[in-house]
Amino acid sequence: MLCALLLFAWLALASRGPAAPAFDLGIREAVHSAASAPLTGLMKTVTNLGSGWFLWALGLGVALWLESAGRRRDAAWFAVTVLGANLLNEAMKLGFHRRRPEAYFGYPLPVTYSFPSGHSFVSFCFYMTLAEILIRSHWPRWYKAVIVAIAVMLTLTIGMSRIYLGVHYPSDVAGGYAAAIAWTILVRATNRRWWRRRAPAPQA
Repeated sequence: MLCALLLFAWLALASRGPAAPAFDLGIREAVHSAASAPLTGLMKTVTNLGSGWFLWALGLGVALWLESAGRRRDAAWFAVTVLGANLLNEAMKLGFHRRRPEAYFGYPLPVTYSFPSGHSFVSFCFYMTLAEILIRSHWPRWYKAVIVAIAVMLTLTIGMSRIYLGVHYPSDVAGGYAAAIAWTILVRATNRRWWRRRAPAPQA
């Protein structure tokens, strides 16, 4: 968690300058140089998997499913993680006030600020927490690994789509991931401590 916070702090400082850092511009141009029509179509589709309207609809479905399955603890954990991520993301965008770069391919530029990337921050919290909730302790290790790998690949691809489409600098996306790692660790630890305290004491 400390490493994630230090990385976020470094990226936040780098993003405060009047011009984008050289590494931001270099990575952005390198990604754009690999553009192709099929890849652009794929990235426009993938980026929707991290958009607010999609995650709100899917998140509501997940919460209702967990509630109907009697998994209220998991439903609360999921809701706090995702809703908190959304609130933190909006607060940090307003705080850092970073202007977005120019978008590629005529993609509509969002009206919100750039740092951190909400797609990378919120989608990480959403899909990684969902993967952890879905995994059951009795499952084989390879099955658990597949679920986690799918969540990781999906989250990373969503972040890459934001760089590819030009609506975020690479540091925005990396900052979103760093913030998400710290936030998910904090919520998980708080959740476990809360339920440990509420557990009935062992009988003498």
